[in-house]
Amino acid sequence: MLPLTRRWKVADILPPEIDRLLEIYPPILRQILFNRKYMDLDAVRMFLEARAPEGTDPLNMLGVEAAAERIEFALRHGERIAIYGDYDVDGVTATALLTQTLNALGADVTGYIPNRFDEGYGLNNEALDTLRSNGIQLVVTVDCGVRSLEEAQHANELGLDLIISDHHHPKSVLPEAVALINPKQPGDTYPEEDLAGVGLAYKLVTGLFRVLGRRGYSIPDRLEEDLLDLVALGTVADLAPLSGENRALVRAGLQAMRRPRRQGLLSLIGVCGLRADQLTATHIGFVLGPRLNAAGRLDSALAAYELLTTENVFEAGRLAQLLDGQNRERQKITREIQEHAEQLALANQPDGLLLFAAHPDYNPGVVGLAASRLVDSYYRPAIVAQRGEEFTRGSCRSIPEFHITEALDQCAGLLERHGGHAAAAGFTVRNENLAMLAEQLQQIAAEQLGHLDLRPILHADAEIPLTDLKPDLLNYLDWLQPTGFGNRQAVFVTRGLKVSSCRTVGREAAHLKLSVTDGWITYDAIAFRQGHWKEQMPERVDLMYTFERNEFNGRVSLQLNVKDLKPAGTPD
Repeated sequence: MLPLTRRWKVADILPPEIDRLLEIYPPILRQILFNRKYMDLDAVRMFLEARAPEGTDPLNMLGVEAAAERIEFALRHGERIAIYGDYDVDGVTATALLTQTLNALGADVTGYIPNRFDEGYGLNNEALDTLRSNGIQLVVTVDCGVRSLEEAQHANELGLDLIISDHHHPKSVLPEAVALINPKQPGDTYPEEDLAGVGLAYKLVTGLFRVLGRRGYSIPDRLEEDLLDLVALGTVADLAPLSGENRALVRAGLQAMRRPRRQGLLSLIGVCGLRADQLTATHIGFVLGPRLNAAGRLDSALAAYELLTTENVFEAGRLAQLLDGQNRERQKITREIQEHAEQLALANQPDGLLLFAAHPDYNPGVVGLAASRLVDSYYRPAIVAQRGEEFTRGSCRSIPEFHITEALDQCAGLLERHGGHAAAAGFTVRNENLAMLAEQLQQIAAEQLGHLDLRPILHADAEIPLTDLKPDLLNYLDWLQPTGFGNRQAVFVTRGLKVSSCRTVGREAAHLKLSVTDGWITYDAIAFRQGHWKEQMPERVDLMYTFERNEFNGRVSLQLNVKDLKPAGTPD
């Protein structure tokens, strides 16, 4: 099975009436706005100015006021509070955000992040026992807890008050708690359901400030603004859609990150070789986020949490170096697992429509990353699992045509537990059921995917000549920021370009550096993970790309970032 080619789809040209309606904007920007379904001036202004929707007052969210009242009671009576998070960037930033806030308000507060390998995801009874024995009276969860019915009951039996803040989809039955903050719960009319865990933690904090203000508390200056860097980090790293309120929060958070006051963030930016004043959501998603995540994937996420909360410059430098080293190790392990899983999956099912690989030596912290890479390479659902002595724990990634959690639901009789959503899921299965599980999932994939043309579709905003790529265009494209999941970068197609030079660059010659020309204008281009074209580069190509600034050694140039290329004239 060879890696698949991609289909191209260039957006339809916007209708004349929309073109006239948006005539105050440049032509290419009009097309991009139309492609994103912004077709009236009010909606366009809200989008370009990154304004939050109406009705996003924190006290409009179900559970926030009750939670704020309970936290105020704890502050007034000197109760010990624990913030219970998760080991990914969203959970770590949310834990740091709430502990920083409560510390600033004089609370007796501690952060608790479970160990991925010893405790697993979410609330667990042993941790609650430990917290209670240490004198904790109030536990506030962030990024977890909404599906922890038995653990919430255990907390009640221990005499622990529980506030649950979690953005994941709840079950039909909700856990018992003093307050439950989740805009996806029944009866909540809050207009934004897609906030990340750290976004919900921020709404809780701003709601708390409102309640405290009514009662005469003094809120430290700038505290609300100083938390926005954490909101941006967690929201982007958790792939929350960058639209609506998330877009407003991340844009404000990026502005804070470009003038960093948090010592740990400043140290991490320096270790990564970035410039703070030029940070974008892309840097969070591909540079900063992976380093913060690496701690929890290989060891304990506490190093990431401590980096984001320390005020000691030397400790921040040490932790940033540690996370950078762990990220390099994570990359190495991911590559090794991906290559082995690929060989194993294709050996077992060379023509299978689902890739399935399980092995005792796989690191459970990175199997999901390996599965994601297999999906990227083959455009098939992929499952990579670590087989233990009694149980196998797998991580699943999928494509839009195949709802992986519904497929697991059909195999529920074989599974100890499972959960997730359309594109990603996890499961635990007894080893004696593993082969049958793989067989059933292959059958389900064959039934649902066997008749489809399984090639990914790449979307472009417009087909344009190189003459349209002027510096002013970059200023207009900046208005789209932050871009990422749910608000992709503008993508263009230019056809029939002559390749004037090309060479491979990077580790193992994986990337391609080339120059292209239409006969009048020449642009440099970079094509990541497309070094294989070097030996088969046609004389003329069609390119799909983003247009960007490239800064190297203090020199700024304009370049094309190639998403895909094909011989000129090849059908889309």
